[in-house]
Amino acid sequence: MRAAPLLSFCLLFLVAAVLPAIAGPRTSRPEFRAGAMIHDPGSPERGGVDVNAELMTARLFATRASLQALVPRAHIGGTLNATGGTGHAYAGFTWTHDFGPRLFVEGALGLALHNGRNGRTDAGRAPLGCSWGFRESISLGRRLNDRLSVMATVEHLSNAGLCDENRGLTHFGLRVSRTF
Repeated sequence: MRAAPLLSFCLLFLVAAVLPAIAGPRTSRPEFRAGAMIHDPGSPERGGVDVNAELMTARLFATRASLQALVPRAHIGGTLNATGGTGHAYAGFTWTHDFGPRLFVEGALGLALHNGRNGRTDAGRAPLGCSWGFRESISLGRRLNDRLSVMATVEHLSNAGLCDENRGLTHFGLRVSRTF
């Protein structure tokens, strides 16, 4: 199992967490997110529930309000399957676009390291090809107040065809966010 890509992203996350304090005033605040997801309903591993947790930094640098959707925030997190299916740890960047003061949409991209099966597998397990992969997600959210938000999220884990097998996993769920 090669952890170098994920460890590099973790180091980048730590730098990104400190960068806003050095670069100037924050245009957003750090967040903690947690929620539950339906484990890939189309997969051989279907039927399980995932628990997701994520930490997110403030935006990496300050900018005009009209350009904030172009400035990412770094994130690090994990999705654990409650029934023994594939889980993963991940790190990457999230871009947020606001539709007024309450509604927002987010897209995220990063690297992930999973504990699933590589290559051909037994029935009941998804063949993921290699231990690392890419993680993409999209969320539609609503701010309940200045500290709490709820989000409908879809996340996908895949190696993008760079390994022999590339079944991938897609999870659907709800998360709650607490801003600090």
